[in-house]
Amino acid sequence: MENCFKKREPSCSLNFIMITGGSRSGKSTFAESIAKGYEYNKKGDVLYIATCIPFDEEMKTRVRKHRMQRPSHWHTLEAYKDFDVHLKKDENKKTIILVDCITLMISNIMFEENSDWENAGENQMNYVENKIKNEIDKLLDAVKENNATLIAVTNEVGMGIIPANKLSRIFGDIAGRVNQKLSKVASEVYFCVSGIPVKIKG
Repeated sequence: MENCFKKREPSCSLNFIMITGGSRSGKSTFAESIAKGYEYNKKGDVLYIATCIPFDEEMKTRVRKHRMQRPSHWHTLEAYKDFDVHLKKDENKKTIILVDCITLMISNIMFEENSDWENAGENQMNYVENKIKNEIDKLLDAVKENNATLIAVTNEVGMGIIPANKLSRIFGDIAGRVNQKLSKVASEVYFCVSGIPVKIKG
């Protein structure tokens, strides 16, 4: 499959806080506390970008809990791609943008492009990874254009045993490389462990 995406590094001249860590490590709670601080101290307004697609009752319950814990006056955008289009709309032009989370964005695009990853070839894998990175570039460029502060939550998924199935290995590889791409341009990076955020950059 032909690679139609440009390989480039996005501009680093934006205020970008990246928060990573394992599952249930307190990433979202910490990200929301940062957004509340910016909102209060800088008189800003918050756009919460939810990348999750709730496909079963368990996921729907998690989404409801997330909605209950964040301020009701925050504007919510449910999207995982095409941020260059979404962030041009007036209702989405906020000074603080919180994305939760990058890894769900990755999995959504992966399954949108292919439902049989166990039999995926190298060309398919490269195509989808480049598409995901292109969507990341759209997000970073749109945030910069809006002169906003970006707070992005992601997951560390490669700190355990290498998975036996191909889908999980591909997902882990893509997520790891996307996280590296993001951390290069982030002004601050935090790693959350058991609810404790540890600053590792900035």
